[in-house]
Amino acid sequence: MSTSTGRSVTSDSVASRSYWGVALLAILLVALALRLHGIGNPILDHPGWRQGDTAAIARNFARLQFNIMYPQTIYNGPPPNYVELELQIVPFLAATLYKLFGIHEIFGRLITLVFSLATTAAIAYFARWLFASRVAGVVAALFYAIFPGSVYYGRTFTPDGAMVFFLTVALYATARYLVEDQPPFGRALALAVTLLSVAYLAKPVAVIALAPILGLVWEVARRPGRTPWSAIGILLVVPLVVLWLYDRRVASYAEWHWTSGITKLHVLPALAAAFGSAGAFAAKTSQFWLVVGMLRGTMLGDLSFLLAVGSFAALPWIAARSKALLWGWLLGGLAYIYVVVTVERVDYYMLPLLPLCALAIGGATARFVAEVRRSELAPAARYALLGLVPFLALVTLLLVRTSIAAYYEYNEEAYLNARYLDRTLRPNALVVIGHYGPDVQYYIDRFGWEEDPALWTPFDQQSAIRKGARYFISIEDNRLRRNLDLCAWMARFPLRNTNIGWPVYETDPTKVLPGAQDLWRAFRTADRAGRGRAFLDAHRICMVSLKAR
Repeated sequence: MSTSTGRSVTSDSVASRSYWGVALLAILLVALALRLHGIGNPILDHPGWRQGDTAAIARNFARLQFNIMYPQTIYNGPPPNYVELELQIVPFLAATLYKLFGIHEIFGRLITLVFSLATTAAIAYFARWLFASRVAGVVAALFYAIFPGSVYYGRTFTPDGAMVFFLTVALYATARYLVEDQPPFGRALALAVTLLSVAYLAKPVAVIALAPILGLVWEVARRPGRTPWSAIGILLVVPLVVLWLYDRRVASYAEWHWTSGITKLHVLPALAAAFGSAGAFAAKTSQFWLVVGMLRGTMLGDLSFLLAVGSFAALPWIAARSKALLWGWLLGGLAYIYVVVTVERVDYYMLPLLPLCALAIGGATARFVAEVRRSELAPAARYALLGLVPFLALVTLLLVRTSIAAYYEYNEEAYLNARYLDRTLRPNALVVIGHYGPDVQYYIDRFGWEEDPALWTPFDQQSAIRKGARYFISIEDNRLRRNLDLCAWMARFPLRNTNIGWPVYETDPTKVLPGAQDLWRAFRTADRAGRGRAFLDAHRICMVSLKAR
């Protein structure tokens, strides 16, 4: 009888693993189908700025300097335009494919898609281990696969998908290393340290992993037996040192200091102000709740947000290998939202919270299913209750597009105009575009400057011309026309005859129109007398369209 029972148990176990594998494969196929929507769109869809930046860096790797330590943007004049950013994993992988198959932006999106699918699978294994439940693994993976934020940003040409993947697997590896009481020094520690280092390098926001790791360390320290403090020290310190060394190296030759610049100029002053006055604190707290609303609206979806909140409320009654991991992750994520996202208010900055919410929903659902199965309710009632799980997942799936539908939209006219200029402007010429946005400049495919035409001055333009700028592309033309000084000064240059709605000034000093300097002096005299606008209107220069007034 024991042999027969053993065979039955083994058979059930194999069948259970097979069903779990089939379910995970089905979830990955659903995730793939969702992320393929709009995959071939130009990178002018949301977030166009970040996608344009990332795509330009990838193209510059392929064309100029195939070295991941030297990322270059296309703005701020002629190359090299080195920039202080995270380790450019996605752009460098894309550049590698560009070397083999040519430059096609879809490669960048496909790389992100692969990272997103890999994150979905990692969450399945993470939840199965964390809650000792295959149900938890399947449900966690399913919800991550269909969260609106993970669907949309799981196919954008940005670094965030890679960062979330490495953050998730790093925390999984770290949790297993600490919870399972593995040898203090060995492959498990090396793997955890390596993955954490790559996660931090992929994007420094991954440093929020310190909060759940400290939670794990607190649990380890409370266990009987000797605490491996030296190994824990390596785990906590080495990845941070790697990140610091990388950032100092890139910052030493970068012209643009995005990471440190945003922190010093925006994040830290806002935080200091919040704790310096009651009014600023109230304003920042208000912004915090607005940002949490973004997390609910476009990242998780209304229903999934409620499920996540309910799952954390139920967490004290859910068996887990480490609850401190989950609570630490949550507190670290909320602190990051309060400090950073209230300043840089973009929803994809909150992507690191999505794996956590998926894990929490998976664990709560597994407990719910177990309780229903153990209950003494009639079979029909049990089936009805269990049916709530696929029903809620289906509703989330059906609503996923409504949260992010606007994100897929892009300006087709801008795309066609930019491609037209790419074909017709002099190759390798430097340009100034009157518009903030590396996405448009990316398709014009010229180095140069991207500027707000309402703030750009004649002195700025003269400086750009001395550095080689030969075209000014007036994308936001009515903003240029309201900038009387700049617009009047630009009238000295001929307009290029194009078939698009963007005026293009040929800013070659050898092409200055006759009488241009006399016209400029006359305008300056009229402007000092308060008649600048009237002077320009009388000469039919820089007239603002009635439609835009």
